[in-house]
Amino acid sequence: MKCAFKAANASAALRNTIHALCATITLSAAICLRAFTAHAEATSALPSWNNGAAKQAIIDFVARVTIPASPSFVPPAERIATFDNDGTLWPEQPMYFQLLFALHRVKELAPQHPEWKTKEPFASLLKGDVKGALSGGERAILEIVTATHTGMTTEEFEGHVRQWIETAKHPTTQQLYTTMVYQPMLELLQYLRANGFKTFIVSGGGIEFMRPWVEQVYGIPPEQVIGSGIRVKYEVRAGKPVLIRLPEIDFINDKAGKPVGIHSRIGRRPIAAFGNSDGDLEMLQWTTSGKRPGFALFIHHTDAEREWSYDRESKVGRLDKGLAEAAAKGWTVVDIKRDWRVIYKRKS
Repeated sequence: MKCAFKAANASAALRNTIHALCATITLSAAICLRAFTAHAEATSALPSWNNGAAKQAIIDFVARVTIPASPSFVPPAERIATFDNDGTLWPEQPMYFQLLFALHRVKELAPQHPEWKTKEPFASLLKGDVKGALSGGERAILEIVTATHTGMTTEEFEGHVRQWIETAKHPTTQQLYTTMVYQPMLELLQYLRANGFKTFIVSGGGIEFMRPWVEQVYGIPPEQVIGSGIRVKYEVRAGKPVLIRLPEIDFINDKAGKPVGIHSRIGRRPIAAFGNSDGDLEMLQWTTSGKRPGFALFIHHTDAEREWSYDRESKVGRLDKGLAEAAAKGWTVVDIKRDWRVIYKRKS
């Protein structure tokens, strides 16, 4: 009787072991199949990316968080991906494009401000001495931006931005700014959205400078844009309610401000963050320190021939601390020269 009992127990234990083993094999097979499918999807969805560690890291992460049977599975509602704009989705050399817009507006507004002929930094700008005008540093830039971005309704400002973005050309490439967006990053945005991610722009640039055109260019609606902003005030002018842009800073969405902006505007911690400079470091730190799996990626500008090459010593888009932390924490770093087959948006 004892032997029969033992045999029955042994048989039950064996069945349990076999069931557990089969379950493990089934799970592994499901993960492998999804990973294989994800790789095939990414190969077709990311054609401007060369095969390598950076592309593979993206594919592997997306597979891990989208396979329901995976221990790292993340529900679609929590698949938040945040992207810096300047230097990450489009260039930032020789200076931030919003600043180039502001310099353009100075020339347009000059006839209304005869005092600018003798007042810096405007006097130098009107003489064509951009370097001299900007030698005043942040104070000079703040004066230029205040003069060109405030004192009008939000609708009027949007109109100025739209007109400029549709017609202005980059001083070096002589191409429209919207044609200089990075093709590999456009593909990445589409790939993530196809896998249930919600994509946000989290930029130090002006939120109302980006909102008029980002949906058409990146497929990101204006309500999914977080940026720096100035205060606005409600008024009724000629019987019509309007919002007036005031010469007062409301929020700077840069460095440590980025996690704050994400928290207050999105209300969820991202599981993937993409940037290119030390100004994005805190966003990547915040993204990778949550309970969910976190993915952090820096774009490293290394291609002087097809684009620009800069990092630790650059005055625009410096990437110094970020490179060190990426190496220490195993974050993904895209080497543009090595990892991107093409740079700019393909002409349709």
